[in-house]
Amino acid sequence: MTETLATWLYAVTADPGGGTAPHGLTGVADEPVRLVQSAGLAAVVGSVPLTDFDENALRDHLEDLEWLERTARAHHRVINGVARHGQVIPLRFATLYHDDDRVRAMLRERRDDFTATLRRVAGRTEWGVKAYVDPRSFLPDPEERDGGDQSPGTAYLLRRRAQRQDQETAHLRATERAEEIHASLAALAVATAAHPPQDAALAAYEGWMVLNNSYLVPDERTEEFTRTVTALRERHPAVTLELSGPWPPYSFTAPPKPAGEPRPQETPS
Repeated sequence: MTETLATWLYAVTADPGGGTAPHGLTGVADEPVRLVQSAGLAAVVGSVPLTDFDENALRDHLEDLEWLERTARAHHRVINGVARHGQVIPLRFATLYHDDDRVRAMLRERRDDFTATLRRVAGRTEWGVKAYVDPRSFLPDPEERDGGDQSPGTAYLLRRRAQRQDQETAHLRATERAEEIHASLAALAVATAAHPPQDAALAAYEGWMVLNNSYLVPDERTEEFTRTVTALRERHPAVTLELSGPWPPYSFTAPPKPAGEPRPQETPS
């Protein structure tokens, strides 16, 4: 009995003109990765068994953190592998179509969006910058406060209020420093994307994450961008800067959503 398969999408790129996906790439089900081509575009896809990847199976898998991490890594490994050979539009994890014909139809329908996006990110690469601070480094000097002579109860309340005010002041100062760093980096990028701070328990950091941004940097400015990060580390020793990349332009390739149509990253019903 033939196993029923679905088509898992990894990315969209320009049609290489009869070319194939990079040799040796395998996907989330250890399947060989291939291209589905139409309308001057190519979707990077793999065939996965519905028994493991239909809606019900995926719902169960997404509660399995080990499976999710392993499969997400495989998804992004394919995208990064293809990106080494040309510009790509990464697609969201678990983008599934019933078959290749549905993928070809999607490429035809979204041709203008995909073509415009590929043009926008051509010759540009995403870099990520995170900034962490120890809140104690930004607290006001205790000597700035006048303790005065108060009763024990009043002194306790004043200390509690001062602690809250100190935390607010520290956060404001750290945020201002992060904004200065962002401004310096944004000046070298053609687009930026701000992401929420990561959960400290999951990301395993201490203190505050005050910056979690992506920057779309022209390739000819890559060296200048990385040098600037190094210079900012030296200029702001109280801030820990973490640079990651280069990445495919994950944060800058979501096409606009026409009214009444599903985004191509979404699984069609």
